[in-house]
Order: sequence, then C-alpha cells, then structure tokens
Amino acid sequence: MKIVIINYGAGNIQSIKFAIQRLGYEAVLSNDPSVIKAADKVIFPGVGEASSAMRKLKASGLDTLVPQLKQPVLGICLGMQLMCNYTEEGDTKGLGIFHTDVMRFNQGVKVPQIGWNQIEFLKSPLFKGVEEKEYIYLVHSYYAPVMEETVAQSNYGVDYSTALHKDNFYGTQFHPEKSSVVGEKILRNFLEIRN
Repeated sequence: MKIVIINYGAGNIQSIKFAIQRLGYEAVLSNDPSVIKAADKVIFPGVGEASSAMRKLKASGLDTLVPQLKQPVLGICLGMQLMCNYTEEGDTKGLGIFHTDVMRFNQGVKVPQIGWNQIEFLKSPLFKGVEEKEYIYLVHSYYAPVMEETVAQSNYGVDYSTALHKDNFYGTQFHPEKSSVVGEKILRNFLEIRN
C-alpha cells in the first residue's frame, strides 16, 4: 500500500510517519502532485496558522489538487480545518470539501484547548472498534461546529466536531498519532478503509 503524507511545510509529519511505522506500514513524505495522486491513502496534516498554511498549499498547487483526490484522504487538526469552506483564523478561505466554517472558541474557555477530551456520537468506519467517550488528544483554538458531516464530537464550552466525513474525505480535529492506543486504532482503521 502506498501511503503519502502531504509535506507542504505546515505539518507535524514525523510523528505521523512514526505512528504509521508502528502499525507496520511505511509512508512517503511528498508535495509532488504525481506522487500524491498515485497513493492509495493520503494524509493531510497541519500544525500552525491557517492563512500561512494555505499560502504554502497554494504555492505548490496543492489547494486545487487535494479536493480532486479520489482515494481516502485524512486531514488532521489544521488539515481538517483547511478542508472546510472558511476559517476565522487569518480570515482564510479553505478548500471547500466540508461545507462549514471554522470558528474561534469564545465560550469563556481557555484557548487553546490542550490535552485530552472525550469523543462521542461516533459514526464512521474510522471508529470501528472504538468505544464511545474514549479520550483523544487535542491542541486547538478553533473548531468546526456540529453539522451533517460530523462523525464524532466533543464538548469544550460548546459541542463541536472532532471528526468529519464526506465521500472519500475524512478529518480529525484531534491528533490520532498522539492519542495512544485509541489513536493507533483510528489510524489503522483509516489505512484499512476500502473505497
């Protein structure tokens, strides 16, 4: 299986690569469109600030490539947020895969949310064998609201999407690569999805 982690200069890619190795697979880091298109599975990571990450995507033409991919694609953290229509962070237009806007937490909670939170209302092949209310690891100041494409949610002053799914596109607000045994199970589930 060819697994590609998109390397566009805005991702915590080594920890994802190591997590995949622990599952017995190898992943390639690349921003080459032909390599990404030829992959069986694509992981779209993201760490940092949305507008600068989107500039990097545009600079390599990946902003037009990613929404056209036909194989399973997993956006992680900022990667998931950039797959939405828009994010308040840096007043940034996203890739428009998930039809929602990403907003900053303003419910009187401390931002960023850093640490463990529970996920519930699980409904996607990503969560096969995962129990309701398992703990996953998050670091974020912005969130996608609960909507039709929500397949897992958490609460941090407000109910919000911790995972999204539409067609061949999946997104997790949490970091599966940092979420211990549960995160490994979710990553394995993604790698075992058949389109």
